[in-house]
Amino acid sequence: MIRCQKPFFSHSPTLCLALLSIAFAGCTVGPKYQKPLVQSPPAFKELAGNDQWKTATPSDALLKGKWWEVFNDPQLNKLEELVNVDNNSVKQAEAQFRQARALILLNHSGYYPIIGTNPSITQGDRGTNAGGRGTTSSFGIPFSASWEPDLWGRVRLAVENSVANAQVFAADLENVRLSLQATLAADYFILLSNDMQLKLLNDTIAGYETYLTLTVNRFNGGVASRADVTLAQTQLFTTQAQATDLDVLRSQLEHAIAVITGQPPSALSIPRGKILELPPTIPTALPSQLLERRPDIAAQERLVAAANANVGIAQVAFYPTLTLSATAGLSSTNLQSLFTWASRTWSTGPSLSYTLFDFGTRDARLLQVQAAYDATIAAYRETVLTAFQQVEDNLSTLRVLAQETEQQARAIDAAEQALTLETERYKAGTDSYLNVITTQNIALADERAAVTLMQRRMTAAVNLILALGGGWDASTLPNADQMRTVEMGDPANTKKVAQPRPETN
Repeated sequence: MIRCQKPFFSHSPTLCLALLSIAFAGCTVGPKYQKPLVQSPPAFKELAGNDQWKTATPSDALLKGKWWEVFNDPQLNKLEELVNVDNNSVKQAEAQFRQARALILLNHSGYYPIIGTNPSITQGDRGTNAGGRGTTSSFGIPFSASWEPDLWGRVRLAVENSVANAQVFAADLENVRLSLQATLAADYFILLSNDMQLKLLNDTIAGYETYLTLTVNRFNGGVASRADVTLAQTQLFTTQAQATDLDVLRSQLEHAIAVITGQPPSALSIPRGKILELPPTIPTALPSQLLERRPDIAAQERLVAAANANVGIAQVAFYPTLTLSATAGLSSTNLQSLFTWASRTWSTGPSLSYTLFDFGTRDARLLQVQAAYDATIAAYRETVLTAFQQVEDNLSTLRVLAQETEQQARAIDAAEQALTLETERYKAGTDSYLNVITTQNIALADERAAVTLMQRRMTAAVNLILALGGGWDASTLPNADQMRTVEMGDPANTKKVAQPRPETN
């Protein structure tokens, strides 16, 4: 315990209060932060009895870094790399993170005194009628210092709040980056599906042209009717129109991908291609691991920490504030004697402020931040539940679409056999051309549905990776020391802190 005896206090009250402030520095108020508890299921329901998707064991098997490389598509890899470099939404989120990081430095400066100076030269003349003695001059070089000791942890809580908020922006940056990467991958696979649909239609058009030639020859030979010719023409022209219409969606997808990669729509041309492989097997985290692998969950958890610090700041308002101030300097009416010992001046003294009556202002503020804290906990738990739902949704989607793909393959085989039989019957003159066209339409619809199923499976795989957090991990969030030591105004260093780890799977 620090004791200030009367002789000491009477000669140096400021020093005594400074020592007392150090002694009280450990008397901080505010609730200690505890991460909200969330009930996590032991495993995802869709994984039970499903041989296609397995829980990753050990966790090293989980996706890391450049998750899109699991699709083994060089063109996709090239496009994804541009998101981190040129996407403007990523740049905006990164700048917002730097802005939040600057607030940490601002609040951290509250631990230290404010020191200033105000040199002055004053000259004046009151006039002899006013009792003056002619021109007078005064010179001063004062220095002042003031310090508000962090008796109750106000500065500490403000720093904790700003650190948590900066981590929110860091997690938001990763969430923006991950969402854009997933959107690009989904658009890319839809574009490839569009190209596959176009190739299918072009092949079908070539077959329809052959059927039209056959029908015209039969009509010229008096075997087929004029109605058969017009039906064949209608079918051919309709399919040609459908093929042309696919260019609308392809152009829009190409433009969207260009914007995601930070390029003008006119600057990007993606060569036509096809989906190279079926969806890869994606290692799935346990539900409890998901809490550490999704940036949106990390952001919500950091919002809870920031709200907890706000409660402490509101409680500090009920305690007094101590300010220690001192001034010292040189003052003289003569410039020549300004820098002598006789020109010294100084003053020092503490001040204590405390609000006696505010008619419920502080109580209302405390109730407000406590309610906000409860709201952030509810939002955090809702985000976690939504994450569980998204994983289950995409796991079930992949499972069902795999079964549907097998069923659709059988439908295509049956349609092709039916078309062969109908064509032979038509050539033999035992069936009408209307039945041939009907069977052709069924076969084409089945083949197009198969391409759509492949695209939906790839999109669901991308969405599953998104639901699992991509290759991100909460351990990559920058801590307070990292955010204070990274040099301000250096976006390159900031990105090194904020980006996920560069490992590849």
